[in-house]
Amino acid sequence: MSVLQRICLTMGLFALAACGRDPAAHADTTPDSTNSNVGGMTRRDSAAGYVTESQDPVRPRDSSRAARTKDSARTAGDTIPDPAADSTAPALNVTMAPGRFKRDSLSLIYTLRAANKHPGWPVKGPAPAPGALLPNKRIVAYYGNPLSKRMGILGEIPPDQMLARLEAVAKEWEEADPETPVQLALHLVAVVAQGAAGKDGKYRLRMDSSLIEKVYGWAQQKNALLFLDLQMGQSTVQEELPRLMKWLERPDVHLGLDPEFNMHHDKAGVAPGKKIGTLAASEINHAISELSALARAKGIPPKVLVIHRFTRPMVRNASQIKLDPYVQVVIDMDGWGAPWLKFDSYKDYVVNEPVQFAGFKIFYKNDTKKGDKILTPGELLQLKPTPMYIQYQ
Repeated sequence: MSVLQRICLTMGLFALAACGRDPAAHADTTPDSTNSNVGGMTRRDSAAGYVTESQDPVRPRDSSRAARTKDSARTAGDTIPDPAADSTAPALNVTMAPGRFKRDSLSLIYTLRAANKHPGWPVKGPAPAPGALLPNKRIVAYYGNPLSKRMGILGEIPPDQMLARLEAVAKEWEEADPETPVQLALHLVAVVAQGAAGKDGKYRLRMDSSLIEKVYGWAQQKNALLFLDLQMGQSTVQEELPRLMKWLERPDVHLGLDPEFNMHHDKAGVAPGKKIGTLAASEINHAISELSALARAKGIPPKVLVIHRFTRPMVRNASQIKLDPYVQVVIDMDGWGAPWLKFDSYKDYVVNEPVQFAGFKIFYKNDTKKGDKILTPGELLQLKPTPMYIQYQ
C-alpha cells in the first residue's frame, strides 16, 4: 500500500473523497470490485447518530429518565438500591465500579426492570443444532481492520500485542463468570463503507483474499473465531454474501452485518456516513437462510450472525427475523458513550425488541472521552438478558 493510500485510509470520509486513488494492494481485483478508496468509518453515538473520523463526537442530549436524576458526584463503588422497589416486586439492587455516577446505576436498574417485565425474554426458538456456540460459551471479540488504526483495536496495535491484550480481556471475563467459558474472536470489517461511490456506485470496498487470510491466520494462533463484517454502502447482502461463502464454509468463520452503512433502501446515491442506514428483516432472513443451508450442506456447527444496532430504525421489523437451528442471531448494542447511555440503548434496542441472543459493544476510546471508565465484565454481567457476545473496538 502506498503512503497516499494509507493516508486516505486513516483520515476518514472527508479525506477519502479528496484522495480518489484505487488501493490496488488490498482491494479485491475481481471485476465487480471497483471502489476508489479504502474507508475508515468510526462509530456511533447511540442516541444522536455518529460521526466520521475527522470529527469530534458530540454527546447526545440527556433525554433518558436516568439522565434527569441530578447527580454531580461519582460513587465509591456502592450497591445502589432500586428506588421503585416495593412489596410487590423484588428489589433490583446493582453494584457499580468506583467512580460511576448514580444515573449509571439507575439506568441499569431500569434496563433490568424492562427485561423482567418483557414477555419476549427468554426468547423461544428452535433447539440449536449440535455444536452451537451460544449460550454454552461467551464470545469476546476484537473489532477493526488491519489497514486502519482508527477503525478499532484489531488494527490499532501490532498483531502480537493485540492478541495478548485480547487474551487478557478474556481472562477478566472468565474470572467474572467462571461458569461460562470464553471463546476468543477477531471481528474483521471485510467489506468497508466508502465516502466515494467508485466506478460501480456501490460506496464500498471489498478486502482482498490475502488480507482476510492474514487475519484468519492471526485468529488461528489463539484458536479464535473470525467474523467477517459487511458495511454494504449501496450494495446489498445478496450481492456481498456469495463471495464470502468460501470462508464461511470453515467451522470457525462467522458473519456480521452492519445496518448503519446499508444505504440502498431509501437512500439511493447517499454516501455512508451522511445518514444512518437500515437493514430489513428480509435481508437478515436471506443471510440466515444462506448460512443455514451452508451449515447443513457442509455438516458444520451453527453459524453466529451478529447484527449491529444503536437506533430502532436500523433494523426494520425485527420481530419478523426467522430463527433457525443452524444460525444463532446476536443483536449487538453498538452505541458509545457514558454507561447510562449504553444501558439505555441496550434497553431500547435489545431488551425491548427480543430476537435471540444479546451482544454488547465496548469502545476503548469513545466510551472514555468524557472521563468514564470502560464498563467491567462484572457490571455487564448484571444485565438481563446476559450478553453472550462482547465486542471491543
